[in-house]
Amino acid sequence: MNKKLLLLLTGTLLLAACNDNTTTETTTTTTDTASTDAASTDAATDTAAEGTAAPVQASADTLVVQQSADIPTLDPGTTYDTSSGQVVENLYETLVTYDGASLTDMVPSLATEWEEVNDGLQYRFTLRDGVKFHTGNDMTCADAEYSFQRNLVTNTGSSGNWFLSESLLGTPANANDDEDGLVTWEAIDNSVQCEDNVLVFNLPKVDPSFVSKLAYTGQSIVDSKHAIEIGEWDGTEATWKDAVGKELEGSPLSQEPSGTGPFKLQSRDASTIVVQRFDDYWGEAPALKTVVLQIVPEESSRNQAFLNGDADIVEVAGGRPFIEDQLAGQPGVAIIDNLPDTYVFGISMNQSVDDPVNLGSGKLDGQGIPADFFSDINVRKGFIAAFDPQVMIDQVQNGKGTPRNFMLPDTFMGYDPALPAAQFDLAAAEEYLKQAWGGQVWENGFTINASSRQGNVAHQTMMEMLKTNLEQMNPKFKINLTQKQWSEILADAREGKEALTVATWAPDYADPDNFVYTFYHTNGYYNVRTGINDPEIDKMIEEARSITDVPQREALYRQIAERAMDQGLFIMMPTNPQIRAVRDNLQGVSEETYNPMRAFNMGVLWKDISKN
Repeated sequence: MNKKLLLLLTGTLLLAACNDNTTTETTTTTTDTASTDAASTDAATDTAAEGTAAPVQASADTLVVQQSADIPTLDPGTTYDTSSGQVVENLYETLVTYDGASLTDMVPSLATEWEEVNDGLQYRFTLRDGVKFHTGNDMTCADAEYSFQRNLVTNTGSSGNWFLSESLLGTPANANDDEDGLVTWEAIDNSVQCEDNVLVFNLPKVDPSFVSKLAYTGQSIVDSKHAIEIGEWDGTEATWKDAVGKELEGSPLSQEPSGTGPFKLQSRDASTIVVQRFDDYWGEAPALKTVVLQIVPEESSRNQAFLNGDADIVEVAGGRPFIEDQLAGQPGVAIIDNLPDTYVFGISMNQSVDDPVNLGSGKLDGQGIPADFFSDINVRKGFIAAFDPQVMIDQVQNGKGTPRNFMLPDTFMGYDPALPAAQFDLAAAEEYLKQAWGGQVWENGFTINASSRQGNVAHQTMMEMLKTNLEQMNPKFKINLTQKQWSEILADAREGKEALTVATWAPDYADPDNFVYTFYHTNGYYNVRTGINDPEIDKMIEEARSITDVPQREALYRQIAERAMDQGLFIMMPTNPQIRAVRDNLQGVSEETYNPMRAFNMGVLWKDISKN
């Protein structure tokens, strides 16, 4: 999703009667039974306003989801986390979507067919007739054209539109940041055009991943007439410059969404989102009438709701150990295990921190760190050697998984399991840190502020493990751990404020470039929180993303992985086969239907879920 940034919900998903990415992280889901009558949904939202999600009466046509993370936005144009994505992907739809559980095969959604012409430099999508938006407006080609042009115009580093801009304009930048003069109105207008009911994309160069990029939730089709009426960009050349890079997280469209999806927004406040079945949906009517998503920070409350049958999907912060030890064998609970993992997470070490608060004294005097503290390879390698991935596997993943050698899912082309992973070695860590900054790190020590997502056990555990090992190595080493809301971590990380924080990614599209470029390239999405600048890696990434020959790409990705490990760029968490606990009255969620590209993290859309 996962896309999605990904950033994400990590933990493990539990589905009780019916989670970054997303999240494409391990997210827990539980099902809550919600009443479908107006009185019960009103009660839920009223109580939520006071900060506590209200209980909802069980019903066969209502799904209740509980999670700890908030929902930053409902605007597809800026949806780039799986917490938001799991809602947006059910309100909106894209031109194409994934075929069942396949990670690569695409099938029509709002498009009925498409063709690649001009040697891959043009794609033509025939749009579906008879589709209505939630407002009652008819979907036309003009809506699709507006949606993609709006994404190109408003493209920011906090949205997933950089990879759309790369494909259509030849640069991930928007008009304000473009140094090459590629982002002009003429270029935007020519890149997406309508020919009657056919949407035409014109690409400056071949992109073998283009169609899969269009399946990303952020490329959903929005109701242009409605958007303009409520104050969004008017879609014209006269005003486009005013909308360039506009922050959309709290946009009018986020407050009043109108998509073509099977569910439409009924109500929303700080603690609860309620969506209802859209009766004019063009496709098969969902079995569910209502979905209630509740923000419940307390882990024990979510878990108890699942076990009581009061929640259909909950975020399970305890992950695999909790599911295997506490849920397996419980009445009414079925376990779905060994699901494909498309989520990567670890710890990023920012080589250029832009925040005086996180720098402390800003010096190597034991009371803080300089902004470029992690630019010394010995610091990075010392931190990596001080982390034990096997303990993470044993304690958090109940023995499932293997140490990772690349910030790329092991389910993706380009990941080579034969390549050795970084080794836990406290003696080596000590030697690296004694050499760091000419001996000053070891002699003077440091104080670092590190953050993890509130309520996420996996994130907190890895940070605590690193803290414990480093502080026991030298009493002058100090790591202050802080738990933050997911939206706060995202906001700070986007501004380069975080020195040591969670690095997570759920795929936007199923291609290794989505991870490798994101994490390792100088212009990648994560660069503002890592400061990585390695021309050798950049060159290999550019070559790998410009060719279609699979063996050549695989060889390049192995070389990139080797170089990245040699430079010590991330503290990587292990691979993690996914597990889900599902109520046995839940239909539509199984090994056969699970697609990890869904931001929902149960691998299915709400429209495909039912209860018996």
